[in-house]
Amino acid sequence: MTTIDHLVLAAATLADGIDYVASLTGVAPQPGGRHVAMGTHNALLRLGECVYLEIIAIDPQAAKPGHARWFELDRVALQSDLTERPRLIHWVARTDDIELACSRCPVALGAVQPMARGDYRWRITIPVDGSLPARGLVPTLIQWDVATHPADKLPASKVALRGFAGTHPEPAPIRAALKALGLGDTLAVTYDRETRLAAMLGTPRGIVTLSS
Repeated sequence: MTTIDHLVLAAATLADGIDYVASLTGVAPQPGGRHVAMGTHNALLRLGECVYLEIIAIDPQAAKPGHARWFELDRVALQSDLTERPRLIHWVARTDDIELACSRCPVALGAVQPMARGDYRWRITIPVDGSLPARGLVPTLIQWDVATHPADKLPASKVALRGFAGTHPEPAPIRAALKALGLGDTLAVTYDRETRLAAMLGTPRGIVTLSS
């Protein structure tokens, strides 16, 4: 079983990301925690049962890791874009057999690594260079190794994922990878010269869009 777990919105600072989402949706994300191994920290907003939005940024109080941070957060071009506004850069899909799912995916997802934060324990795919699979359109995979999902502890937000789409110069291999993961109906991928990702959210302020 593989299904969408969370969206990843990168920001220049965590405060920027929280303010951006709050102003857009009318609902403030909740503080999450720190990822010591990656030198990042986050905030979360529930989007439904076992689905949430993660706002992530480099943690200025953390030591720089001796390896690439995940989600391309070390990339200079991305950090430059984030000075303009936070960006929807990626998504994460939950699976109950991460090794099997990785073996079925024709796009390299990286090594499966154990991670922990507070009471949470999980395994996640991380490319050694910190890159985003298929420029963010093919998801990172996660397998939660605890009974409680992060969304379970978040307050109901009246914000829900209503649509999810992407574009790519070569959409066919992206669609094939999503189909192999059982996610062919989760993300609609069409042709465009630019790679883009967009999520439509139903909010107290109407439909709003997060985009790359």
